[in-house]
Amino acid sequence: MSSHRSGFVNIIGNPNVGKSTLMNALVGEKLCIVTAKAQTTRHRIMGIINGEDWQIVFSDTPGILKPGYRLQQNMLNFVDEALGDADVVVYVTDTVEKADKNAEYIGKLQSLTCPVVIVINKIDISDQAQVEQLMADWQERVPSAVIIPASAQERFNTEKILDTVKDLLPECPPWYDKDTFTDRNLRFFASEIIREQILLNYKEEIPYSCEVVVESFKEGTGRYDIEAVIYVMRESQKGIVIGKQGAALKKVGTAARIEMEDFFQKKVFLSLFVKVDPDWRESRKELRKFGYEQ
Repeated sequence: MSSHRSGFVNIIGNPNVGKSTLMNALVGEKLCIVTAKAQTTRHRIMGIINGEDWQIVFSDTPGILKPGYRLQQNMLNFVDEALGDADVVVYVTDTVEKADKNAEYIGKLQSLTCPVVIVINKIDISDQAQVEQLMADWQERVPSAVIIPASAQERFNTEKILDTVKDLLPECPPWYDKDTFTDRNLRFFASEIIREQILLNYKEEIPYSCEVVVESFKEGTGRYDIEAVIYVMRESQKGIVIGKQGAALKKVGTAARIEMEDFFQKKVFLSLFVKVDPDWRESRKELRKFGYEQ
């Protein structure tokens, strides 16, 4: 009987290097929010892909950052967890950031016992000489790592990343049923789709002050009925999120509904509400309710 390989492949890196774009490209599903803003990913999100004799459980993580409040500390904890429970670590950097950014985490990469793949993303906005120099720099920093230049956006070298990861997996039976593609439920993706629209439609601190909770998710005849609350930290933010005569909230709701119908392949009836919760980013109780604390 032929052997089966499977394992947990955890994607880490600084904000805005393209971790979520890469995971979506590798998994072939849009599981992760992708915007140009930092801190887009707040949770660890798993995407699972299967072959006949292999299974990869990918995990996208929040960008590494210096925490300014409890929510960010919890996001950083997800990154440290990902370093601790990986069978393979994929560290994503790009052609823009300085290679010594977050030296502490590069030190952690050097001391890992599991295989490390370093993906230099966004090579489509660079030139060959710079890419070759970056590859040499990274190889010197983490000698045991496999270095792969790529463009997640253009799907360049994503197959190579996949093949490399497959070869590095331990021999192991599958961790999940072969028809499972994520460990998250539909309610989670509904809240992430709404949060993505908040990131796309509001400026400055608004997206970072918002959290989305799906209060009700019902399967009706031929459609999903979804009620969600957008929590903000101040009354003034509530006014901005709702907009003049509700226009801003309606725009977010319409765009989120269209995105959900595409993702769920089903009609969606979406109701959005906005509430003020001044302490949600610092309160242990609130963060537990939102899924950021055990």
